[in-house]
Amino acid sequence: MPIHSISYHKTGYFSKLICDYLSEDKNLKPFYNRFPKLENFEKQIQEKQNSFSVAQRKILVEQLLFKYKGIEMSEATIRNIELLRENNTFTVTTGHQLNLFTGPLYFLYKIFSAINLAEQLKIKYPQNNFVPIYWMATEDHDFEEINYFNLFGKKIQWQRDASGAVGELPTDGLEEVVEKLATALGESDNAKTLLSLFKDAYLKHDNLADATRYLGNQLFAEYGLVIVDGNDAELKKAFIPYAEKELTENLSYKKVTETTGKLTDLGFPEQVYPREINLFYLREGLRERIIEQDGKFFINDSTLSFSEEEILKELQEHPERFSPNALLRPLYEEVILPNLCYIGGGGELAYWFQLKDYFKAVEVPFPILLLRNSILLVPENSSRKLEKLEVTIDELFKPQQELITAHTRKISEIEIDFSSQKELLQKQFKDLYSLAEKTDASFLGAVRAQEKKQLNGLINLEKRLLKAQKRKLVDELGRLKTLQDQLFPKQSLQERQLNFSEFYLENGEGLLNTLKKNLDPLDANFTVIKL
Repeated sequence: MPIHSISYHKTGYFSKLICDYLSEDKNLKPFYNRFPKLENFEKQIQEKQNSFSVAQRKILVEQLLFKYKGIEMSEATIRNIELLRENNTFTVTTGHQLNLFTGPLYFLYKIFSAINLAEQLKIKYPQNNFVPIYWMATEDHDFEEINYFNLFGKKIQWQRDASGAVGELPTDGLEEVVEKLATALGESDNAKTLLSLFKDAYLKHDNLADATRYLGNQLFAEYGLVIVDGNDAELKKAFIPYAEKELTENLSYKKVTETTGKLTDLGFPEQVYPREINLFYLREGLRERIIEQDGKFFINDSTLSFSEEEILKELQEHPERFSPNALLRPLYEEVILPNLCYIGGGGELAYWFQLKDYFKAVEVPFPILLLRNSILLVPENSSRKLEKLEVTIDELFKPQQELITAHTRKISEIEIDFSSQKELLQKQFKDLYSLAEKTDASFLGAVRAQEKKQLNGLINLEKRLLKAQKRKLVDELGRLKTLQDQLFPKQSLQERQLNFSEFYLENGEGLLNTLKKNLDPLDANFTVIKL
């Protein structure tokens, strides 16, 4: 399988913050713990081992087994869950929303990054065990972000009213999605496999969390993936001390604001804005912000309110009703997991950088941060078209107008470059400037104006020639534009737009095998895979 790498910087799709992190810019060192290199995990292991107790492990394993009840698990997953009881077992974690049918392609890339890193760590540190974790964002409430996936340029959408945590949403109404999916996929064997997978996940499970767990388990169970649902009363008991500090001291707001100021002083934008209380109150059909005013705690957009004594009592008795937001969820993950590394996209890592000082203040080890693998999948027919057009993969990462202009210049029989004419014109005016210096300033100004006018004339003629050649070469340029649109839908990275099912239709299980085999989580480059 041909593989090609491009630096993240050269793709043009990744922020300066992420590119600077990957190049280990010294200015970013205060905002992370250790850089993701195999040799750096030794100290991370020691640090986490000293802070994670046997009692925490016992609770984690018991709750995982409870959540998996009724789901057929692979031997690899059962073994990994049981290994979490041991003091020498650690996790590698990635997280994702409960997108319908996995949502965008990068869902697969995140999880294979975790699976492959766990395997690499086992080779490097054979005396320890490493378990890949997929953290389901079951407590999110943004249904509109997850209720669809894109297939062949169309949106396959789940229409229903929704409120509260999405993981608890009943899977009502998904029969209509099945019908749309069946029509779109066709009648091939791979299409039937996909449709069966969708039906088994969403029509045989009562809520979105259970459906997503089943789906993830079916796709990755042979690799020992363990799926965690943090919306759990027993797991949240360990988070009570931190939630209490959040309610009474606004600790995360103070520390994150301080750290964010340091990042913005370096020219990096603020990714997530901290609130004074970064917790939601969670009940059936309700997930709303907790707001404190004059010593009283109100639940946004509801009639609920608590005194300080009442809300702390509620926290002790019902920790499951307190849900961390995007800023606090990382801390919750690290409190309940023996975790070494968090794997995420560029936006995710950006807000993790805002958390370093907060983690230090609450004395929780800060994990190693790893950018997930990013990939462009190039089908065989697209590769053939690229070869015929004599266009490289790297060129396709250019903005479309820049790509079209560069290709026009490349294939035009007429040279569309007036540089030599501009140089000749400037040389002629150099002699005029020598003459002008011997007379008055008004003549010198006239020479400058004439030079500018004639240079602009040449520039405009060059633009008109380019435009004329684009019209003449419209067929080939149209094929190039169509090809880029297919590989970079909506002028965005393919992994953010397309669903895995498009590629599974052509490649079947071979798609997952290809990703597993060819992704190196510690390779700090963008990967192109020709299918």
